[in-house]
Amino acid sequence: MRAIPPLLLFCLFLLLLPSIQMKKPGKGRGLKGARHKLTRDRARGPRRHSRSGPSGLVSPNCLESPESGHVFVDCQERRLSFIPTANTWSNKPKHLLLARNRIKVLHDGAFLGYENLDSLDLQQNQISLVEDGAFQGLTKLTTLLLQHNRLQTLSEEVLIPMPNLGYLRLYDNPWNCLCPIDSLVRTLQVPSNRNLGNHARCAKPIWLKNMKLKHVDPELLCKEPDPANNQQSDETGYTGVLEPSSIRSKPDATTVCFTYHYPQIRMDCSNRGLTEVPSGIPDNVVHIDLSHNSISHLKARDFHAAKSLRTLNLSNNNMEHLDKGSLTGLLHLQELDLSNNNLTFVQHGVLEDLYFLLHLKLEGNLWVCDYSIQYMVYWLSLHPGVSPSGLVCYSPLEYAGESVEEYVKAYNRECPKQQSRPDQDQTDPKLWNTLMEAQAELEEEELEPSALRVPQKYQIIRLS
Repeated sequence: MRAIPPLLLFCLFLLLLPSIQMKKPGKGRGLKGARHKLTRDRARGPRRHSRSGPSGLVSPNCLESPESGHVFVDCQERRLSFIPTANTWSNKPKHLLLARNRIKVLHDGAFLGYENLDSLDLQQNQISLVEDGAFQGLTKLTTLLLQHNRLQTLSEEVLIPMPNLGYLRLYDNPWNCLCPIDSLVRTLQVPSNRNLGNHARCAKPIWLKNMKLKHVDPELLCKEPDPANNQQSDETGYTGVLEPSSIRSKPDATTVCFTYHYPQIRMDCSNRGLTEVPSGIPDNVVHIDLSHNSISHLKARDFHAAKSLRTLNLSNNNMEHLDKGSLTGLLHLQELDLSNNNLTFVQHGVLEDLYFLLHLKLEGNLWVCDYSIQYMVYWLSLHPGVSPSGLVCYSPLEYAGESVEEYVKAYNRECPKQQSRPDQDQTDPKLWNTLMEAQAELEEEELEPSALRVPQKYQIIRLS
């Protein structure tokens, strides 16, 4: 029998090699690998999704959750650089939360398939360009949040696909108030658009800096600057259209804080360098975080408009004093955090409006255990439903580390009781007969029929 040449054997081996590889077990090759992948995807469940976006990158998992019959899709802080496609979700979302991501451009048709959206949150991204057809198909959208981005210009054409838009946030963007935003400014200034673009201000040119888009004269946007005054305008920044400098006022909560609308309205004002509670807190805010600022003094009526507030965080502020009336109006507050401040006591009346308070955080303060601390313990005793934490004596040294409640109990035990002073009428024998005679006269009058009683002009009552 003729032997097979080695070269021919090597060629046959190369031909059979692909079929051998296909039979190897693995997750990504052959039918078996496909089945394994399908089983793995089913095991993930319908609520969490991980799909590839237009850029080919895999998006982090987003959370789908029903809330009051509406589907919320929460993709906040997922490092997204693109808009996930609409077929990513098991149900059509009513609210899409894309805040705190890395989205830079909104391309035409970016939200096709999201026709049921009622609100869209795109704040705190890096958006610098919105193409005219980006919001095509969003005919039911009522709320659009674009604040805290890098937008310098925006056309009116962007808003046309959203006929029901009633709430638009554009502040904290570096708006370049020149001719390209002329149509946008005119749209914002229509009286019926009272909630579109409030608080948005020009960043340049310098002669319009800090002027609200609502107040800019549209005729100035496309006006050619006078070349003769260019140098003077650049040096002084004045061309006769500057708003007069206003008297220093409290910072505005809407522009200073980050506002999140869904599922409940929440304002994050932490780490904003605040020295006082900002004004203009909306009356429908449910949660406010004012922690890690420098608010040393809480003044009366600071929260008088925040009637819907449920939680208030004032921790880590070096706070030293709470005025009486500083918490007035917070009738529905359930959680108050005053921890890690410099409070030594709470004066009488400060807590009187907190009827529904459940949690009170007080740790990390400089509570002085003397007579002034007793109001806090007395108020807590009248509100057994409140769960306090951290109410511990800081000074004087002899009580340091002791529970304030235990200190007050010990104080009441050691406090000398005042002996009651006997009534002089009971100790003076000269007055005994007078008292007995007066009592007898009253008894006789009570026994007489009412018709025979002589009306008395004066009634003498002896007060001992």
